[in-house]
Amino acid sequence: MPEAPRDTVPDTPGPTVPDRPGADDPGRGRRLGIDVGSVRIGVASSDPDGVLATPVETVARAAKTHPDASDVRRIVALAEEYEAVEIVVGLPRTLRGERGKAADIAVRFARVLGRALPGTPVRLADERLTTVSAARGLRDSGIRARNQRSVIDQAAAVAILQGWLDERRRPGRDETTAPNETEGAPMPDNGDDGAGATQ
Repeated sequence: MPEAPRDTVPDTPGPTVPDRPGADDPGRGRRLGIDVGSVRIGVASSDPDGVLATPVETVARAAKTHPDASDVRRIVALAEEYEAVEIVVGLPRTLRGERGKAADIAVRFARVLGRALPGTPVRLADERLTTVSAARGLRDSGIRARNQRSVIDQAAAVAILQGWLDERRRPGRDETTAPNETEGAPMPDNGDDGAGATQ
């Protein structure tokens, strides 16, 4: 079994607010959806028109998160293979909207991924209940529990990305308002990627 990542995200001021599709939308092209877990990462992709999300694969987490880690390199390779114009990383929060350990892991991974893919926007999307819904759907479809884990990660990534695509295509979405620091903006890079913990 792969070793769970030991690193954590340094504390950042204030809550982390999910992004939403904004005025800086990169336009037509494939997107990747990422469900970051402590052991596995689910990956999904969209069609070039950004209509439908489909599962791609499940990537094993590396022991530490840094730009040259095996999981980051695999996501970068997939982004290049699919010519992704945008990466959407799920931001898990509690039902009360609070940020916990799982969110810290996702934010850190998104931050490092953004540095590894400087030309591609990396967003955070609210993923509350996504993995739960994915697990329930697979269970209801009759897939046995011991065979579910990697498939659940991909299904969660599909749900994350599909929600983003649906919001992006929603009629009446405000496309004229410039994004602020927390909505529709690329992942901020404050230079603090916790490099000290990854040496």
